[in-house]
Amino acid sequence: MQNKGLLIVISGFSGVGKGTVVSELLKRYPDLYSLSISTTTRAMRPGEEEGVHYFYRTREAFENMIASDSLLEFAEYNGNYYGTPKDYVLSEMESGKNVILEIEVQGALKIRQKFPEAFLIFILPPDARSLYERLIKRGTETEDVIRNRMKRALVEAEYAPYYHVCPVNDDLEKCIEETHSLIINKQKEMEERRRLLSSITEELALIVENK
Repeated sequence: MQNKGLLIVISGFSGVGKGTVVSELLKRYPDLYSLSISTTTRAMRPGEEEGVHYFYRTREAFENMIASDSLLEFAEYNGNYYGTPKDYVLSEMESGKNVILEIEVQGALKIRQKFPEAFLIFILPPDARSLYERLIKRGTETEDVIRNRMKRALVEAEYAPYYHVCPVNDDLEKCIEETHSLIINKQKEMEERRRLLSSITEELALIVENK
């Protein structure tokens, strides 16, 4: 029997390295992980492909998905909708894949409300100074942009306690393997619970039948 995968939500401050952790998990363990593909109403850009970068839908079709509760979460940015399609995620999980969703904190809490079994991971830096220095070293953003990112991080820090685990990205290699270990252990725990519940259900049915 195929083990069911988990829905993994990964968040973290800008510059903490969460994108690198996600890409490495997908590269190192392709049989275990799948990246959630979002649905959007924005136009397809040159070089993008349907079902690879996004699922592209009209605004009417997207709003029909909202009405039919076909999205785990959604938001509107710059006049376009973006959301996580429920059917795609559930299909990947049924195949045994752990589906990774890399989103911001508000979206993560929406996922937790609608999908309580989701496993939420918030990646932390070793300290605030390290985070600031990482953003500076990128050399791609102005001081004002970096300061705004730090202000955003201050807000996001309030949400971190709602996540299940918070691995620290002090050493990238260790963080990748720790995150992988946390996910696999959680998957084993969930499978054990499902087996126990199935056993209890069968025993209860027998007891009821014999009364």
